[in-house]
Amino acid sequence: MLQEQMSPQLIAQLAGQIGGSEQQTANATQGIMSTLIGAMSRNASTQEGASGLFNALQNDHDGSLLDNLSDFINPEKPNPVSERTSNGLGILQHLFGDRTQNISNNIGQQSGLGGQNTLALMAKLAPIVMAMLGKQQRQQNMNINDIAGLLNNNQQRMRQQDSGMSGFMQLLDLDGDGSPIDDAMNLIGKFFSK
Repeated sequence: MLQEQMSPQLIAQLAGQIGGSEQQTANATQGIMSTLIGAMSRNASTQEGASGLFNALQNDHDGSLLDNLSDFINPEKPNPVSERTSNGLGILQHLFGDRTQNISNNIGQQSGLGGQNTLALMAKLAPIVMAMLGKQQRQQNMNINDIAGLLNNNQQRMRQQDSGMSGFMQLLDLDGDGSPIDDAMNLIGKFFSK
């Protein structure tokens, strides 16, 4: 569903808004989407995290943002959804905390988009991913465990693709060395060199 939404037209619109090329934006978008899904899966692996995610989907992310994606991306248009629904930086802070800037810098370096442009792109993509998840939750009447399972299955699929970025997600918090971002640089480089 995410790949269907990220059409060449939408990538071009995003690139125009953040100031990168379409190729850089497409590369960064793929890495960001994998990173977001992986972080959500990690959070949903605990009962508390899964409950928090489910409540966010119920209260703020019903999928209606997807009906007006072009307007959501265009800063000159009125925001088609509530401030809580479109608060990409808030979503990033919840998922990554003080690692948000390091993650955006690393993806930005490897994609050629730059850290600040990548952070702006991450802030636009995070509500889109949440909207997709919220839409799927409603369409399939998913409960908390269903959502956690869906995210886990998607993360496993990304790992099987061996893209490098899925390995990056594993390093975000599973290696326990206290410096996941530094360790991930080689894997990110492999992802973007393909």
